[in-house]
Amino acid sequence: MRFQARNRHVIDLIFPIALFFVFAVSALSILILAADTYASTTGQLRINDENRTALSYITEKIRQNDTRGAVYVSSIDGIDCLAMSYDYNEVPCTTYIYEYKGMLKELFINDGVTVSLENGRNIMELAALSIEQPEEHLFRLTATDSKGNKSSLIASERSVP
Repeated sequence: MRFQARNRHVIDLIFPIALFFVFAVSALSILILAADTYASTTGQLRINDENRTALSYITEKIRQNDTRGAVYVSSIDGIDCLAMSYDYNEVPCTTYIYEYKGMLKELFINDGVTVSLENGRNIMELAALSIEQPEEHLFRLTATDSKGNKSSLIASERSVP
């Protein structure tokens, strides 16, 4: 019995190589598109997270110190600060939250002591913070990150008389 020799053509070699090349290019392009989408999504989340974290921190401080008239806006050395007054171990104290030299800062100080904004504790990086009080117990907070992205929040005292 004789086996017939099979005639091989060039197409028998080129077709599998071309098919592999098409699959490889498709997989690579999908991988590149997915990496780009992931990078842009995580970038947006990071931007939103920076501003929202700062605003959430300030809002939580307002909630912690929410007693009748204890939270107000104060200007120190031309910088608007959110001031929260209360008694700590029967000593009148004030906590100031503000932006100073690219940092969100918090300063806890006894009343009657000279306030120096550079002595505040660094909370996080923040390019700018705008604190306004459009109504008596209402605060408008606007945080700006290092890339110029802004987030705003309106918070109110709940212990309004």
